Amino acid sequence: MTNFTGDKQNFYCSYSELAIVRETFRKAVRSTMKKVNPYVLLVVATLIWGGNFVIGRAITSSLPPVSLSFLRWCTAFLIFLPFVWPLLKKEWPIVKKKWHIVLLMAVTGVAGFNTLLYIALHYTTSINASLVNTSTPIIIYMLSFFMLGERLNRNQIIGTVLSLAGLLIIISQGSLNVLLKFSFNAGDLIVILAVICWSIYSLLVKQNAGKLPGYSTFSVSMVLGIFILLPFFIQEARTTEIVWSAGSILTILYTGVFASIVAFMSWNTAVERVGPNKAGIFLNLIPVFAAIFAVLFIDEKLAWYQALGGVFVIFGVYISTRLTKIEQQRKKTA
Repeated sequence: MTNFTGDKQNFYCSYSELAIVRETFRKAVRSTMKKVNPYVLLVVATLIWGGNFVIGRAITSSLPPVSLSFLRWCTAFLIFLPFVWPLLKKEWPIVKKKWHIVLLMAVTGVAGFNTLLYIALHYTTSINASLVNTSTPIIIYMLSFFMLGERLNRNQIIGTVLSLAGLLIIISQGSLNVLLKFSFNAGDLIVILAVICWSIYSLLVKQNAGKLPGYSTFSVSMVLGIFILLPFFIQEARTTEIVWSAGSILTILYTGVFASIVAFMSWNTAVERVGPNKAGIFLNLIPVFAAIFAVLFIDEKLAWYQALGGVFVIFGVYISTRLTKIEQQRKKTA
């Protein structure tokens, strides 16, 4: 007769041991993150995200865009779940109560942004895509103004105008003829759609900060994003073959582990320590790293209109994130 009682005891012992190992590892990661200089963490996060643009462009012949996005989030979820599970069990009622917000986060931040970005990289360069992506803060200001009725200060208006001018220089390739005929590269327009998705996601995160637990919400939005992508992944798999190789596997691991988890945790830890305003300026490093990697590894060339447009966009973002004198006085007296 089989000793089921003994097997059950062994199972519980091994499960409890696994839980102890998991908790020890999680505490070690948090402790390490806190010891590292926050500005180093910001550079690490932006370096990884800059690489995401280049690797997404380099792998276009092997990994179809929806497949890459789907496999990226499956990988990220499988790695992230053991660490977030204790929190998720505790915080599930809070997340469940705001399921419609979390679903919208999954549509825009998980499924929408990344998939559109990978689709765009089949038609445009990684340098162009990363530069267009830099306009995210400006798109957030514009959406806040039109959708939420938030007033823009003088610096935000000036920064928005400068960044939009830079964006037009980039997507028109510095050609007035392209601008007048609206004959833009499809990839650049898709990146703009991706940026709008991410901007909506960012607004949702901002509006629900303190109301929704961060890690649990992120994990649930990953699951929902995977289910949203699943039918598109199946349809794409019927028509486009994945070319399995060391490169495609490493790409999935890079995007799933580094771009989705390591960069995310590095960024959040740093933001907690230096604040969102100081951290936000570091996002301008993404196109810098993307351009360096693109030139070094996939033989892209930095064109004059990309450099000029990038300067306009980055300077516009810098201006828009600076507080006006009136706001500085209010902050001092508050």
